Amino acid sequence: MNRVLVATALSSAIGLAVSMQALADNPPQVVKDNMARAMAQHLEKCYGINAVAKNDCAEGVHSCAGQATTARDPKSFVLLPAGDCEKIQGGMMKSS
Repeated sequence: MNRVLVATALSSAIGLAVSMQALADNPPQVVKDNMARAMAQHLEKCYGINAVAKNDCAEGVHSCAGQATTARDPKSFVLLPAGDCEKIQGGMMKSS
């Protein structure tokens, strides 16, 4: 029984790692669009200031716009004009 459990857990972990790599290599179109907009408009990532489902992207739990399940998520970011993040209470330039 333990061998089956270990084999299942290992198989699941490998599958998850492969799927996460695929997302990293080919992010959803909304992520590509947000990053292109950030570069074109000189926007910066500001972590920890999002509302629920009001994020531009994230690192960690999810990787797509609008998927934040908690407000002020330290891993979710919104794109702001350069220099504005430091002016917002709780705004961070890096994910924590």
